[in-house]
Amino acid sequence: MTGLCAAQIGFGQVRHTRLRPRRHAFAYDTYFLMLPIRSLQDATAMGTLAVNRPGLISFFEADHGDGRSPEQGGVLAWLQEVLHTEEIDDAHGEVWLHTYPRVLGYTFKPVSFWYCHRTDGSLRAIVVEVNNTFGERHCYLLDQPHYGETLVAQKCFHVSPFCHIEGQYRFRFMRTRHDGQDRTVVRIDHDDAQGPLINTSVSGTLHAITPATLRRALWRYPAMTLMVMARIHWQALKIWLKRVGFVRKPPAPDRFVTR
Repeated sequence: MTGLCAAQIGFGQVRHTRLRPRRHAFAYDTYFLMLPIRSLQDATAMGTLAVNRPGLISFFEADHGDGRSPEQGGVLAWLQEVLHTEEIDDAHGEVWLHTYPRVLGYTFKPVSFWYCHRTDGSLRAIVVEVNNTFGERHCYLLDQPHYGETLVAQKCFHVSPFCHIEGQYRFRFMRTRHDGQDRTVVRIDHDDAQGPLINTSVSGTLHAITPATLRRALWRYPAMTLMVMARIHWQALKIWLKRVGFVRKPPAPDRFVTR
């Protein structure tokens, strides 16, 4: 993420494929934010995005981490505490957050990605912040990541009512540049004891946040974050109708962060 100096918006797709016991796949067009967290208070860096204030498309720090407000140190203070607790004390460079915004005041963020860099610009850690539809949140911390390499974490947090808390996630983060534009791809695959179960990805081409790109997002997807929640329930109904077994929600993990 080094070399970028201003907040960006990505236009792309979310893809999801369940392989068994019934195949189920879908893809949706979407958009997301890519924000330089150490520059949140810099109006020039944020462009025309509303930060910690109401807006048609906005970003609020309290939507992440432990919910602390800017007056309490905001998301950067929370993230630094997480990294310090995990004995990662050399991620003092820029932190880039890939996340959904609030749209018309509403947000639901299934997953957000915190790219934490050293001062020399190298990637030191990635924190994967996951929310489920029960109001619970959990983070997976990926140590010493590299773009293009597969990173593994044991699954310990309930997300889907059609998946047990077992197996592992395989993460792969990729960045490319084509015709002068940056493109990001994140793959998250879930394997259980029988092998690959679910393949997911989110991808997009990054653009500077400007009045024009925010208008493009609103005109094309006027209720995007509300549709995220609606589509989750719609796809769950379709899976249930395929007679995939339902899993009762277990308690949330004792630890907020899994390394």
